[in-house]
Amino acid sequence: MTALLEVEGLHKAFRGVRAVDGASLAVRAGSITGLIGPNGSGKSTTIDCISGFQSSDAGTIRFDGQDLRGLPPQAIARRGLTRTFQDVRVYDGYSLLDNLLVVDKPFQGLGWSGALFRSRAWRERRGRAEARARELIELVGLTRLIDAPAVVLSYGQKKLLAFAAAMMSEPKLVVLDEPVAGVNPTRINEVAEILRRANRGGTAFLIVEHNVDFISALCDHVIVYDRGRKLTEGPPAAVHRDHRVLEAYLGVAPAEPVS
Repeated sequence: MTALLEVEGLHKAFRGVRAVDGASLAVRAGSITGLIGPNGSGKSTTIDCISGFQSSDAGTIRFDGQDLRGLPPQAIARRGLTRTFQDVRVYDGYSLLDNLLVVDKPFQGLGWSGALFRSRAWRERRGRAEARARELIELVGLTRLIDAPAVVLSYGQKKLLAFAAAMMSEPKLVVLDEPVAGVNPTRINEVAEILRRANRGGTAFLIVEHNVDFISALCDHVIVYDRGRKLTEGPPAAVHRDHRVLEAYLGVAPAEPVS
């Protein structure tokens, strides 16, 4: 399958400390790719650079054939790459439906006059956006709360709403930052099924997550980072068998088997 996202030789330092040191990765169109690694391995900085929330010092970031380096987050989102954050970001005072309609506004491209005078184009776009929002709220299982303010949601439900918001613009790739961190086991299984359903609709995912069991069960390809660069990659089963992965996580080499 074609590489939708390609990152090569990515570098990012903070006050001389190399957070990302020549990292590379690729995400295929239509795939679910996991990005794992010990704390401080450069995962979060990498996805911040990919999504425009940090500027990289060097390297290439190409998405769907276009160079993303130097673009702000909103421009990257318009090209079809959106993301969620480990710290949940929703509008607590808005209803679930309005949370998604607010997200859609930057993608309308209709100008202030269309909204002010409720033009035909504005009404058509509003209708499509509301239909899309309702579809996504149903996907994440929150339809019964669609008109409730987001403040009533649990932490796990807010993560689901944030995911729905990231899907509003029908992106080609969504980057998920710790989607099941702090989520109870029952909801973890629910999140996995939601992602599978969204993926069957054609959306690719790059998932940064510490829950290795979640990644192994969900992803068809796993990339492992260590010390700011890619250590290894492959199918989940092959990655688990790689002694370098165990060494990176535990800080020691695995014991040799006794013959």
